[in-house]
Amino acid sequence: MFHSTSSVLGISLFATLASAQLVPLVDKHFAYPDGIPYQADTDIGVRGGQAGYNRCNATTEGQNSLCQTSFLNSLSDFCLWAPINPNSTVGDVEGQMVAWCSQPGHGARTIPAGTLTGLQFTKTPDYVQIVGFLTQNNVNLQPDDFGGEMDPHGADLRGNPLGGLMYSNAFGTNKNAYTQVIEWHNFIGSNAFCLKVCDPAGPNAAQYCQHIYDRIGCAYNAPNNAQNNVFESCLGDNQDFPGVYVENGVTKTYTQPPESLGPISTIPYVARVPASSSCTPFQSSALFAAAATVLPPATTSASATASITASGASSKPTSRAGTSAAASASAPKPTQTGNDASTLAISSAASILGVVFAGLFLA
Repeated sequence: MFHSTSSVLGISLFATLASAQLVPLVDKHFAYPDGIPYQADTDIGVRGGQAGYNRCNATTEGQNSLCQTSFLNSLSDFCLWAPINPNSTVGDVEGQMVAWCSQPGHGARTIPAGTLTGLQFTKTPDYVQIVGFLTQNNVNLQPDDFGGEMDPHGADLRGNPLGGLMYSNAFGTNKNAYTQVIEWHNFIGSNAFCLKVCDPAGPNAAQYCQHIYDRIGCAYNAPNNAQNNVFESCLGDNQDFPGVYVENGVTKTYTQPPESLGPISTIPYVARVPASSSCTPFQSSALFAAAATVLPPATTSASATASITASGASSKPTSRAGTSAAASASAPKPTQTGNDASTLAISSAASILGVVFAGLFLA
């Protein structure tokens, strides 16, 4: 997130990459599970090295895990990128995020019981996405952090998080077969999130999972009908490509301005929310029974006092001061044998946060 390619940093990093012949993260393909390396990112660049590992299994399972292999399979089985240490902000640690999963069994951390307060999972012809509400300090984010975006790109092409891999069993008929997802994005902040993974066999995966609109949140990157206190799994139509809209019969493309111009105060369109159908409701207690014994981390002293203006633009910018979060020394390391780890802008104005969420991540 926050990786505008027009920035001076981005230009200098791309120049460095060109000479170093670094392999972009999106060009690294690993078969699940046996082909996954200990770390997908073996480079040491401006942002340092990969904070965790990708070979995750029963030996790495737990709340100190540094697993950086994530999944989106269904309403009840998915992982979010979230910080290693409590009281963090996305802008400071986007490169070191680790997987927090809704169910144990992926060799990662488990999202604590009661954290997820509403979810909508949608399967479309070209992607699957999950959008929801959460108590974000339960996954080590400051409660007042407006958040941002993680994706497999970044100005240095090493991904946010560095070396973060994504898999899904949603694109085939065999639920025991996981496909590596090359294009995906995950926004989290203001106690809400969206995660979309695009079918790698589809012709438009990079367009549906765009990574260049990191400042305008889920309302534009993952339009949805999610509601707090509702848990449902739906079928849906494809959205328009993020940034693409029709005005007076003319198809146009929105260009996100660089951060140097200040906060985004207006956007010339409202994203179309695609139609959904066959929505099946669930009770959260039934969905996440396996996580019921996992407790939230100790509460922090950070106060949730940041305000949001009527237009939805944040009144307090998200910190972007480096990515130097240290990995926990007590985090488990995987054994070298075995590989058996098996924001949204709510677009409905009636939904909680719906009026303001379009302005999230504008800082």
